Amino acid sequence: MTKYSIFSLIRNAGSYHENWQRAWRSPDPQPEYEVIIVGGGGHGLATAYYLAKECGIRNVAVIEKGWLGGGNTGRNTTIVRSNYLWDESAAIYEHSMKLWEGLSQELNFNVMFSQRGLLHLAHNVHDMQEIGRRGHAIWLNGIDSEFLTPEQVQEMVTLMNINGRYPVMGALFQPRGGTARHDAVAWGYARAADALGVDIIQNCEVTGFDIQNGVVKGIRTTRGDIKAKRVGVVTAGHSSVMAEMAGFRMPLESLPLQAMVSEPIKPCIDTVIMSNAVHVYVSQSDKGELVVGAGTDAYISYAQRGGFDVMEHIMGPLVELFPFTSRLRMLRQWGGIVDVTVDRSPILSKTPVENLYFNCGWGTGGFKCTPASGHVFAHSIANGDMHPIAAPFSIDRFNSGALIDEAAAAAVAH
Repeated sequence: MTKYSIFSLIRNAGSYHENWQRAWRSPDPQPEYEVIIVGGGGHGLATAYYLAKECGIRNVAVIEKGWLGGGNTGRNTTIVRSNYLWDESAAIYEHSMKLWEGLSQELNFNVMFSQRGLLHLAHNVHDMQEIGRRGHAIWLNGIDSEFLTPEQVQEMVTLMNINGRYPVMGALFQPRGGTARHDAVAWGYARAADALGVDIIQNCEVTGFDIQNGVVKGIRTTRGDIKAKRVGVVTAGHSSVMAEMAGFRMPLESLPLQAMVSEPIKPCIDTVIMSNAVHVYVSQSDKGELVVGAGTDAYISYAQRGGFDVMEHIMGPLVELFPFTSRLRMLRQWGGIVDVTVDRSPILSKTPVENLYFNCGWGTGGFKCTPASGHVFAHSIANGDMHPIAAPFSIDRFNSGALIDEAAAAAVAH
């Protein structure tokens, strides 16, 4: 693998940058692998990378029915944070934050991780109580957080209207939060995994599993059957479909999640802003676009087209907080299919089929946990038992009642 550096840039400048090595190969599937990862998004590619790098398992294939990062990895608002209330959530998201902080160096690929800070606004008494509870809880877990007054919020974001219909009463600020470039994360992990010998196979749809006496032996695809000793499924909104192919059900609902970007404008928002009460979140990209989103659609669906009612719901609160945005044109809108559990926390678990593992249920919070998800899932698959950070997210919690209820804690991830 060519190492990216100032010297390689200079070296390739003479050929007008036409002779760069391909970032990753496009091999044909082999008849058998040690591990197959189904799903070529950020989580699946990260899993393959850590299997090869840290677990010593390089006979790995990533199977993707479309193109790398064409699912939820490329259909989100790129926010990274770790300010989650429950200890189990705080552990995995803070593990991810620490991996994010060295990821560009780790992968030798600029994932454009920008720790510009994240403001979680409070608009009423309940909001103030909620950020107070969460702020103190995450502080005990060693996660950075600061309580800000309305005046401090106004000083930080001068263009925000803090005295609107829902006045800003305060905020919880995580200085280490921020954004990253979604495509770059997928490309960086793909390139690094390929360099370690992982086969990345695109345009290869899984049509079933080869299961014998309750043990997975491989997968069936549009490019033929492929054997494997262990299989990890990381297919986000289509995880319930994959589970049905394997003969069991997952406690998931699949919902559209929409977002949009504005036309580019001069720098005006240098942090990430979230509000659960008026329900909008916004940041500004390096190109000057405002990246805007809110919650999921109210209906179960696999449709990725937008609805005007959802767009109106997103734009109303944005204009309330930033009146100048009423004059902005929206350039594009997109939707991703998120898989949601009843407690709004993920599933990283063994399944009723031996040697078949599922990583799903991330809902609207998957992108920010890409590094940690891949890291702990890889170690779980390699060792045959769930990593200690992943263990609380077992599917068994829905039978035992040991839910990690971020939904009830009003800490739904964005």
